Amino acid sequence: MSPQAVARTPEWIAAEEARERLGVRSQTLYAYVSRGRLQVRPDPQDPRRSLYRAADIAALSDRKRRSRKVAEVAAGAIAWGEPVLASAITTVSGGRLFYRGRDAVELADTETLEAVARLLRGGHGAALKRTDRPAPPQGADMRSRAFLALAARAGEEPPARGRNPLALAVEAATLLDVLTDAVAGQVGGGAIANRLALAWGQGPGGPGADLIRRALVLLADHELNASTFAARVAASTGASLAASALAGLSALSGPRHGGAAAAVQSLAREAAQIGPRAAVQARLAEDRAIPGFGHNLYPDGDPRATALLERFEPPAELSRLQGAVGAMTGLAPNVDFALVAMSRAMRLPDDAPFALFAVARCAGWIAHAIEQGQTGALIRPRARYVGVEAG
Repeated sequence: MSPQAVARTPEWIAAEEARERLGVRSQTLYAYVSRGRLQVRPDPQDPRRSLYRAADIAALSDRKRRSRKVAEVAAGAIAWGEPVLASAITTVSGGRLFYRGRDAVELADTETLEAVARLLRGGHGAALKRTDRPAPPQGADMRSRAFLALAARAGEEPPARGRNPLALAVEAATLLDVLTDAVAGQVGGGAIANRLALAWGQGPGGPGADLIRRALVLLADHELNASTFAARVAASTGASLAASALAGLSALSGPRHGGAAAAVQSLAREAAQIGPRAAVQARLAEDRAIPGFGHNLYPDGDPRATALLERFEPPAELSRLQGAVGAMTGLAPNVDFALVAMSRAMRLPDDAPFALFAVARCAGWIAHAIEQGQTGALIRPRARYVGVEAG
């Protein structure tokens, strides 16, 4: 083929057109050439210029498009998107929450957190645990004590990877007690729900303790939420169960997760000052969220909230707020609202919703940490770089 024919053929294109088709700068084009991914030859009409093989350009362009689609799917999966991890522990299906195939609302009628924790871990029979637990940290609030207790445990426990399953089972059951001790402020025995009830001025075994028990069961796990994902990431490195639980607690502390109760309490204060309808209207007018209402996984209403709210009489001001939100937005209360209403009805400490969440969800963090460890896989996603392009 003569040089003139090569110049005319569409098999070879100029640099300007190559960059336009790929949407890249000159440096990237040169990088493709240097890596052998793009053939280049001198332009017969002007040896100072280069021509690039159109077929290679098309292949690179197609690969970029496919990579973008994969990246878009991966990015979408991060926020309420497609499932990204296989798990046999918990699922939300048809507006209901299931722990290993059993309806969580039904379990809350009869089971304790300890029993549900064993179910989530896939275990059976009586729990084995250590009784020589140290006294919880003193002179701090419940949240601080929880962090300090798990941090101390994480600093002492060996990595979970390679440990005997029985040793992990003992550590799992013990961790729940350690966290309960921290929240209650003292080492205790007996059912976790009763220990929390006693610490919060409720009679053990009474209606208050039973309501706490129900809440703990309903909060024990919730699929791959932010704190559980954090716990699984830690577990995938082989970290101890305590370290994985500490990672979960850290994620739970954020205002968009376990700290959501504080936002509900703020809305309740606004409603008390200016009235429920005015408070809701003000938030809608400012395009602000209505905390404590609606849930992405439960378009028809959060069954955990329903299961709790039907067991006690919410304070009148919160009932009015619930009515105003429902009338103006159609949103049903979620479990954050139910926890705040329950805590106020029982006159529990202000941080009780977070404490209940932490103690209960620790059961799920541990189960997921064990499951993740059994896979032997390290969770290490890639970042989609959007910074300054490298030369």
